[in-house]
Amino acid sequence: MPGSVKLCLIAARARNGVIGSDGQLPWRLKSDLAFFKKITLGCPILMGRKTWESLPFKPLKGRENIVMTRDWAYAAEGARVYSSFPAAVNSARAVASRDGADKVFLIGGEAIYRLGLPLADRLYLTDVEAEPEGDAHFPQLDPDQWEETSAERFEAGDGNDFAFTIRQMDREHAYASR
Repeated sequence: MPGSVKLCLIAARARNGVIGSDGQLPWRLKSDLAFFKKITLGCPILMGRKTWESLPFKPLKGRENIVMTRDWAYAAEGARVYSSFPAAVNSARAVASRDGADKVFLIGGEAIYRLGLPLADRLYLTDVEAEPEGDAHFPQLDPDQWEETSAERFEAGDGNDFAFTIRQMDREHAYASR
């Protein structure tokens, strides 16, 4: 049933909260992109229009792509398009249930993260050890609502512009706001 599907946010953020600059990621993190692909394959991914338009290859293969936009006439070849966030999330959950996936991923950008954070069950956050300039930011987290359940650090080099840590954080159910 759709309610048993976890709603997950996946993002890379800098120390200063920056997640994007002029519609692009402000870094190149080969190991983080490999993690993103591995964890999201087979699961629906929901994103905003700007994130969709920033993708070098559309749609992302092996995942149902769902785009949220305020423009009800917007068309995105290879993706489902919604102008309502609840409708987009419900569609993603239904697709996950149909396909036997246990997660739906919200992959950005800032507006999608702000809408999704209060509903999220799990976060996959890549904390990048950098402070770039940017115009898109990840929302502030309430540390009382989240418990870090795993973390893996990666050094700079070998395709990674900066050192970073990928953290899995699960919502503390006693504080869940649903």
